[in-house]
Amino acid sequence: MPGSVVPGEFELIAEFFAPLAGGGAFGLEDDAASLAIPSGENLVITQDMLVEDVHFFGADAPGSIAKKALGVNLSDLAAKGARPLGFTLGFGRTSQQTRDWCRAFAEGLGAMAREAACPLLGGDTVNAPVLTLSITAFGAVPSGRMVPRQGGRPGDLVYVSGTIGDAALGLKMRLEPDAPWVQALDLGLRAHLADRYLHPRPRITLAPLLLAYASAAMDVSDGLVGDTDKLARKLGARFEIARVPLSEAARTAISTDAALLETALTGGDDYEILCSVPPDRACEFVAQASNVGVDVTKIGVLETASSPKIWKSAMGQEKRFTRRSYTHSL
Repeated sequence: MPGSVVPGEFELIAEFFAPLAGGGAFGLEDDAASLAIPSGENLVITQDMLVEDVHFFGADAPGSIAKKALGVNLSDLAAKGARPLGFTLGFGRTSQQTRDWCRAFAEGLGAMAREAACPLLGGDTVNAPVLTLSITAFGAVPSGRMVPRQGGRPGDLVYVSGTIGDAALGLKMRLEPDAPWVQALDLGLRAHLADRYLHPRPRITLAPLLLAYASAAMDVSDGLVGDTDKLARKLGARFEIARVPLSEAARTAISTDAALLETALTGGDDYEILCSVPPDRACEFVAQASNVGVDVTKIGVLETASSPKIWKSAMGQEKRFTRRSYTHSL
């Protein structure tokens, strides 16, 4: 069957990836691309790698894998306040990436790229023992204005977008489909968790608001608790678990198995925006975020460097975690 044939490198590029190329990519027929940086702006660069059975399941739909690979990079750009300019793709493929697979992958990649106005600029294709994807994304911010990770000051309020824990619970559901807490969820709630794991939602519309209001920002990729540690690395901070925004699916799961609260807070793959905002700008920030269709929730406050980093339970007690985030280790 033609669709089951593994396409050659040049065939793969010409048929599936060249249609995604943007200006300066020369139709992917050159060895490099030329990227124009607008006057008065700085280039912002981010890179993420995804490896089969580490960051996604090999049986996942090719379009979903593609959207996740690009989406996690777009999330990093958004957290820096950057406007996407384009991306390159490193595609380490196996014999399982047939013509049909590659077509579906390119369709998903193209859909995400068009939605974000972030065209393909180039890349490389190699054979690999497992499917391995590496994307480098480029964005632009006004000169000197990139939102840093650790620019917060004591007194700044800490906000997070969307809801937290859905993706981590979606992954746990995939690994433990017969667990009692999974059985307690109706099909709609299970579908919600599965979708949040498969399809990150980069908060691109928040980027200009972070430039205008945030003193510090990052995306939540390795778990909310661990990522607040990074945001407040040089400061103290106080956070309230009861304020963390949870979806109906997450609340239902946690009400069935209380241990899942730690999974939700430390599991990662949320790809929401975590940021600090000066208190006199906070109300306006929340209102403007609502205007672009994104809910942001205050979860804590930054304190002086002499203060500890504390998470408090609904009962006002300090919460201790067995782990604070996902870590990449062998």
